[in-house]
Amino acid sequence: MPLTVKNIKQKAKDLGFNLCGITPAQPSPTLSAYMQWIKKGMHGAMGYLSRSDRVIRRQDLQQIMPTAKSLIIIGLDYRSTYADAEILTDPSRGRIASYAWGLDYHNVIEVRLQMFTEWLLEETSDTIDNKIYVDTGAILERSHAQQAGMGFIGKNTMLIHPRRGSYFFLGEIITSLEFDDYDTAHRENMCGTCTRCLSACPTDAFPEPFVLDARRCISYHTIENKGWIDPALRSQFGNWIFGCDICQDVCPFQRFTTETDEVAFLPMHENQVAPKLVDILMTTNESFKDLFRRTPLERIKRERIVRNACIAAGNWANGRAIPHLIQLLYDDSPLIRGHAAWALWQTMGLDSSKLLTDLYNRENDEQVCTEIENLLD
Repeated sequence: MPLTVKNIKQKAKDLGFNLCGITPAQPSPTLSAYMQWIKKGMHGAMGYLSRSDRVIRRQDLQQIMPTAKSLIIIGLDYRSTYADAEILTDPSRGRIASYAWGLDYHNVIEVRLQMFTEWLLEETSDTIDNKIYVDTGAILERSHAQQAGMGFIGKNTMLIHPRRGSYFFLGEIITSLEFDDYDTAHRENMCGTCTRCLSACPTDAFPEPFVLDARRCISYHTIENKGWIDPALRSQFGNWIFGCDICQDVCPFQRFTTETDEVAFLPMHENQVAPKLVDILMTTNESFKDLFRRTPLERIKRERIVRNACIAAGNWANGRAIPHLIQLLYDDSPLIRGHAAWALWQTMGLDSSKLLTDLYNRENDEQVCTEIENLLD
């Protein structure tokens, strides 16, 4: 019996996925807009997005897998409501985006997609090829998911399902299977005149609707940016230390968000939601691994998390962080030393001058020295 869209979607449901759409393996209809986005440099330091080999793959999915005929796209809800919501806005804590409250979604979804492909092989008598992606391949997955009827692209650039909101992960199987009844019903947009997401962004990361300038985005800087964060943006970060949910939280369609029943994505304790900043500032490489093992935060390692916590501590501007920030002026990482210096200045003002001058006199990193010069100027 040949595989059909109907029984493939049933299998997706059996595997615990909340959404499934199937679309031909054709170039994304938004490819030209993506290329303009790259041309304007709005991808920031994410150089891999503009690499010629990845651009070619986005233009032709057969470059990824020569036999590609279809994309099976799945969605898996991740949103949960933490019981003590007040800790999210507590300035003494570092806030983590809700997608990262549980285990690393890459691992959770990849296992199930592997089971999916094994089932596909078992159910067909023909030899078929399959390739799995979970937020890693050169695929404009939101655009393809829109074509597969899984939602529309909102002004905040998120894929929004009109009856589920946008709090779900995506994963794909590129397959050599071909179907007669692809999903074709999709909406271009349902935002109407609403601009809540654009207005709510504290860093003005949306120069226009449907366009995100990563260079101003909190999520980009706290996750993807491996280097120095623009001082002009830091005070707008609030207490976010990993990602940001603001442009999703304010979207009216989130009233339809379905709470996930996926145990792997549920936080087991408050440190997975908003750990205390002083604890993060004191984190060592060893304690960082213990605290964030198997979560998305593990991927960016201690240096960036402590850098982000320094910014949040500077925005908190509370004396309880001062001893830990002073200790970080002696950290092995110039990135941490420089951001700790900024946080001390935000907290102590001119009273930090001697501490920063002492750091300047022993410092051999040019960027740290520039940071201190700008603060003391």
